[in-house]
Amino acid sequence: MTENGKVMADAFDEHMRCEFVALDVPGTMRTMTANPHLTHLPTLMGGVGREEVADFYRDHFVGHWPKDMKAIPISRTIGDDQVIDELIVCFTHDIVMNTYLPGVAPTGKAVKLPHVVVVKFEGGKVAHEHIYWDQACLLVQVGLLDPKLLPVIGVEQAEKLLDVSQPMNRLLAARHG
Repeated sequence: MTENGKVMADAFDEHMRCEFVALDVPGTMRTMTANPHLTHLPTLMGGVGREEVADFYRDHFVGHWPKDMKAIPISRTIGDDQVIDELIVCFTHDIVMNTYLPGVAPTGKAVKLPHVVVVKFEGGKVAHEHIYWDQACLLVQVGLLDPKLLPVIGVEQAEKLLDVSQPMNRLLAARHG
């Protein structure tokens, strides 16, 4: 890993520590540039600019997670000015989670949700985060979307990433017998 790659990886690890361990919005913001943006693509939650991002973190993200939330790292790719993490976020949907399910009351369902996080750096600080997950996968797991009615997959996505021996082509078998 290049020296710049190590700086970015360490900076993003500190960013994540502030978000999920220290629950420290000011600390999280110190890891970011003067004009960052944050976009959770499936729900278009986040913010543009320091004030919007800080408000979003404070009001909807940092500390707004179920107590059993954990992240399982799958892979990390480091480029010239970006870090891309692939991970699985696991939790029980036992609190309101505006980032993922705005307006949805807690369902009590267990969730294992694959994510891709693209983090751009400028001057050793986070300039933006683009966070991706499959919203249909989440909706199936919390019981809001019936996989019998649509060609969608639930927890099987995470299971496949964690265990390559898990079966493939389930949708073909289910749809075409």
